[in-house]
Amino acid sequence: MEAQGEKKQTCGTICLKYLLFLFNILFWLAGGAVLAVGVWTLMEKSDYISLLDSSFYSASAYILIAAGVIVILTGIIGCCATLKEMKSLLIVYLILLLSIFLLEIIAGVLAFIKYQELDEELRQNLKVTMQQKYQRPGEESVTQAVDKLQQEFKCCGSHNSSDWMGSVWIQAVENERLVPDSCCKTPSDLCGLRDHPSNIYKVEGGCIVKLEEFILSQLYILGAVGIGIAFLQLVGMMFTCCLYRSLKEDPY
Repeated sequence: MEAQGEKKQTCGTICLKYLLFLFNILFWLAGGAVLAVGVWTLMEKSDYISLLDSSFYSASAYILIAAGVIVILTGIIGCCATLKEMKSLLIVYLILLLSIFLLEIIAGVLAFIKYQELDEELRQNLKVTMQQKYQRPGEESVTQAVDKLQQEFKCCGSHNSSDWMGSVWIQAVENERLVPDSCCKTPSDLCGLRDHPSNIYKVEGGCIVKLEEFILSQLYILGAVGIGIAFLQLVGMMFTCCLYRSLKEDPY
């Protein structure tokens, strides 16, 4: 009877090891996904950063990259702790999982709060940024961002195309355009001379609405990734506790 009990306990430990090892592979892949999302956010959408006075957007991308690296390293520690059955390393691994989980909750709350501030900042500053900095010397990044924003989201102006009437560049004597060429449905040189709806984008709410929708969609992506990893972490913490208890009770 005693031998049978010992055998069952050993089999349970082995099962837990394999389950935790499988979890760590999934966790490692999740870390790679977070890292990829961070890099994608920074590389593909970085043009819009110049339209925001806040560093929240770029900071969130760097946080994602850092989080991805930490998750990958944590997964590696978990694999080592599982394979070598090191109880002390399992405790370190459990603490790391718990710390990341708590940081995700804090980051989620901050992201929601910051989005409200970012939304207000957009409404206050985007129009001024477009009017004062577009096509001005030393503001090439803003010009590129505005052109990309208007073409990618098929919009014109901050609230509407009439915002461009107050632009320093539009009001210049040498300029004959009514709106930038990037407002045109079919962009070409000097197409901005005519601001008729058949020629330029007339989106209700302007580019602000489109940019708000884009930022919100990014938060949804981050939220979905965060929830997925949080669920994995809860499962991992449960497996880790069970394995630690099993190793502690095992006589071998």
